[in-house]
Formats: sequence, C-alpha cells, structure tokens
Amino acid sequence: MYYSSGNYEAFARPQKPQGVDEKSAYLIGSGLAALAAACYLVRDGQMAGERIHILEKDPIPGGACDGYQYTDIGYVMRGGREMDNHFECMWDLFRSIPSIETEGVSVLDEYYWLNKADPNYSLCRATEKQGQDAHTDKKFGLSDKAAMEIMKLFFTPDEELYNKRIDEIFDHEVLDSNFWLYWRTMFAFENWHSALEMKLYLKRFIHHVGGLPDFTALRFTRYNQYESMILPMVHYLQEHGVDFQYNTKVVNVEFDIRNGRKAARRIVLQREGREDAIDLTDNDLVFITNGGCVENSAYGSQNEPAAFNKTIREGGGWDMWRKIAAQDPSFGHPDKFCSDPEQSNWMSATVTTLDRRIVPYIEKICKRDPFSGKVVTGGIVTARDSGWLLSWTINRQPQFRNQPKDQLVIWVYGLFSDKPGDFVKKTMRECTGKEICMEWLYHLGVPVAEIADLAEHSAKTVPVMMPYITAFFMPREKGDRPNVVPDGAVNFAFLGQFAETARDTIFTTEYSIRTGMEAVYSLLDIDRGVPEVWGSTYDVRDLVNASVALRDGRKITDMDLGVVEKLALKELLKKVRGTDVEKLLVEHGAI
Repeated sequence: MYYSSGNYEAFARPQKPQGVDEKSAYLIGSGLAALAAACYLVRDGQMAGERIHILEKDPIPGGACDGYQYTDIGYVMRGGREMDNHFECMWDLFRSIPSIETEGVSVLDEYYWLNKADPNYSLCRATEKQGQDAHTDKKFGLSDKAAMEIMKLFFTPDEELYNKRIDEIFDHEVLDSNFWLYWRTMFAFENWHSALEMKLYLKRFIHHVGGLPDFTALRFTRYNQYESMILPMVHYLQEHGVDFQYNTKVVNVEFDIRNGRKAARRIVLQREGREDAIDLTDNDLVFITNGGCVENSAYGSQNEPAAFNKTIREGGGWDMWRKIAAQDPSFGHPDKFCSDPEQSNWMSATVTTLDRRIVPYIEKICKRDPFSGKVVTGGIVTARDSGWLLSWTINRQPQFRNQPKDQLVIWVYGLFSDKPGDFVKKTMRECTGKEICMEWLYHLGVPVAEIADLAEHSAKTVPVMMPYITAFFMPREKGDRPNVVPDGAVNFAFLGQFAETARDTIFTTEYSIRTGMEAVYSLLDIDRGVPEVWGSTYDVRDLVNASVALRDGRKITDMDLGVVEKLALKELLKKVRGTDVEKLLVEHGAI
C-alpha cells in the first residue's frame, strides 16, 4: 500500500489483484469502517460478493452511525457526523455508491449538490441566561499568551505528548476562552483528554480554524447518517451478493504467531447463543473492528433514565479486543481506552416535537424556519452556562424519511453527565427523557411555568448513555492502538477508530473509511494509491490564515511583545519587504 495525491490516481481503476478469486473475506462488525472495507473489496479488489462475509452481533448494520425509529420509544440518534470537503477517502468511496433515492446519481453527487445549494453556517453558536445570545461574535477571545500555547502544541513532537492531558499543556487562558468553548463542544474534547489527539486535530483541520465560530467549515448529509450513508452502502453490497450474518457475535480471533509471521487461524463466535467457529487459511482475509465507542450504550425513554453500564460485556468489542491483544503486543492495549468510563462518557438525547408550541423558542435562537427543509441551526448551539455543558442541534428536517411533516427531531448532548442541571437539579445520567427535555427547554428560554407541560405533552425525548463514546481521546502513546496491518500480518487487519494510521484523526467518518481502504489495499496489494491526508498542515497559506483567525484578525504587528521581540519582528518584516512573502502576508491579513 502507498499514498498518492492529485487526480492522476484518483480517477484510475486498478487491475484485478492476482489470486483474488481464491480468497475470501470475513469482516467483524458492520460499522462504517467494515462496510467501507467491504465496498473496497468489491470495487477495487474485484472480489466476488458471495466470498465476502460480514459478521455482526446486532440485528442491524451501521455501528455508531445510527438513526432508527423504535416502536416503543421513538426516534433515536446516538450521535451526529460532520464532514468536510477534504475527506479524501470518503469521497473516493461515495462517488461509486449509488443513491437509493435518485437513479443514476451517486451518494457523493447528491451530497455535493445539497451542500452547494444550501451551504452550512450558524447564526447563533452559543447562548446564556436562558436562551439569550452569548454574543461570542465569532471571536476566539484568545490572549497572545494563549495563542502561543496553541502554537507551541502545534509544533511539539508527538513523543513529548504521550500520555499527557490537555490541561497539562493549556492553562486557564486557553481553557476559559471562546476558542475552547467552540472546540470542546464541537469535537467533544474534555480537559483531561489526550494532548496528543488535540495536537493531531489542530494539524488535521488547520484549514478550518477560521470556520469554527460559525461552522462554515462543515457539511452535512440530508438525513441521519444511517439513512444517508449506511443504507446506500448496504444496498450496494447486497446488490453484489455480499453475505450479511446478523446476531453473530465474534468472541475471539485466534492467531498463529511464530518467527515474526502472524496469521489469523480461527474466528470463535456465537450464533443465537450457540458456540461456533470458522477455521481460516492464508487465503481467508479477516478485518477486525476492535473496541467500539458505542459499546455498552443504553437507551432510556420519556419516563426512564438510561442505565450507565460500566462493566465490559463478554463478547463485546472491548472483550474481543482484550482477548486478541493478549496474543501479541502489536495488537494494542485496549485497557488504555476502556478502563475508566467516568472519563470517556457523555450522554445524548433525541427530542421529537409533537406540536408547534416549542418551535418559536427554537426560531428565536437559530433565526430560521426549522420546517424549511434547509439548514436550521447549522451545527450545535451550546448553552455556555449549562452545568451539563449542554449543546443541541437541528439538522435539515425531516431527519428521517418517514418523519411526519409537522414534527422536528432535535439532537441534544451534554459533556458532563455527572453534574447537576440548572433547572432539573439532578445529574444528566439520573434524568428521564422528559427531565432532560425540561433542562433543554430551560436553556431555550421557555418560561419556567410552562417547561414541565411542554416536556410532557409537546415532546417525546429518548436519552442515551454512552460510557465509551470518547474512549479514543484517552491519553495514549504509540502502540496503544494496533496498526491497520501490524508488522508480520499475513491475512488480517484492524479497522475503525481504535486502529492506527498515519496523520488522520479519529472520531471522523473519514478515519473509519480510511482504515477500511488501507486494510483492503494492503492485504490484496491493490496497485492504486490511497489518497493521503489533505496537506493543509504543510500549506503556508493555511498556516497564516489560521494564525490570523486565532487572534481574531489582529495583525502580527499588534502582538504584545517585549523590546527584543519587537526589534526582531521589525528586522524580519524589513527583510521580506518587496518580496512574495510580504505579498502573501498582506493578502492573508497577517500584516
């Protein structure tokens, strides 16, 4: 496998890999990474669909990219996904996945057309004091000292950040700023999370720093991710004869490891509670989704809280990874991520409105008609003075194809599930759906006397507790996640958010799809480049733009510098006068 850039290889079709007709594939899990790998096996590996087997412990596919209507509790979305224009592997794949709505177009086509016609942006990023605009005014509010802390992190070698927390790197000048409010609520970072991941995110998305305050950097699907992304992939695979085996729980993968050669030899599984196994040869390729950010998720309901299930379940993604990791050090260290759910959990809730009584309070904040079918909030709105650090968003409606036209589906989440609310004096994890809705309505600005009635009769709310939703942000070091294809691997690869690849960042759809592409291209030796991560971190224009944006447009000549630094800057600007460097700095607002 190798990386490439540009459109020479982007538009090329690889030749059929040698020996692929004698190979089979077993994919453990049916989340986005596994489905992507299966699609690449079909499209670029040219493997016959009937030789591809997807083993899924649940009765439906999709993993964390969910969006369902349950007959007993209602609509549920555990999370949401934001995309950008430089998810190179994702767009490489979706240009080949047919739309399930419009004949003759791809998922990429409909996504591109939608976001061109209705570009994303937010008109209110944060509120305070019960629904009043927090007037962050698209400003990061960083002091020069805070900006320098961020720049220092950007240039710190990875090795110096192993096992370090963000609050060991940033002090209050960053952590009390609008920048950190925007950042932590958009990406779900906590102060105690990995400083290494924070650095990797800064480098990966440096070209979007200026778009953070109003979400102009983002693009969204038409419906929830299950209907907009997962279902088209499943349909594509089924059309090619791929074998989906649901209610099939993989308990372990057993390996033959000797003389530096590592081969998967047996898949141990349970079907309907009965033990079974699949014996493997070198021609049987195994793609392992290890770990899982939505493992142990629990749903509540309008009148029941969601349980906080901390114990690792036998046969779940963490348990399977532990058994695999015990066989070789190169298979990673799962307990680095799953041993402290108090540090990796947060909660979400899906609110469905049942009448129009809540709608005016929404419109007042987002300044748009939520029934227009176009962008509504344009991303999350954060109640900055919320004890739960509550955020909420309304994406284009309807979010579900079968959603009644007079209903809205809203996604709410809180980063601090263990803190008491401001209206409901309970922790988020103790609250029923109705009580979470009451807290949300309070921060919308609904009059206190009306909150209980609206939460009871004008909405239906489903809470979800996710103990490991940001497990991948836990402080770590090299080797804690296995490489997509470990050294010496003969017939297996790791997929998803807990596999290691170069330069990309976790908790994105791109990361899942990239690991699937790299795994397939490596094991089948496909002669076509995997698109490398977008190189904005090496683009001087993006670096200057981000530097100016972080300082809210202030020029470098306005920095609070000492006498020596001022003289050095003066000499530097004198040296670039009349050059293209000066022109670039002027063009991008630095001087």
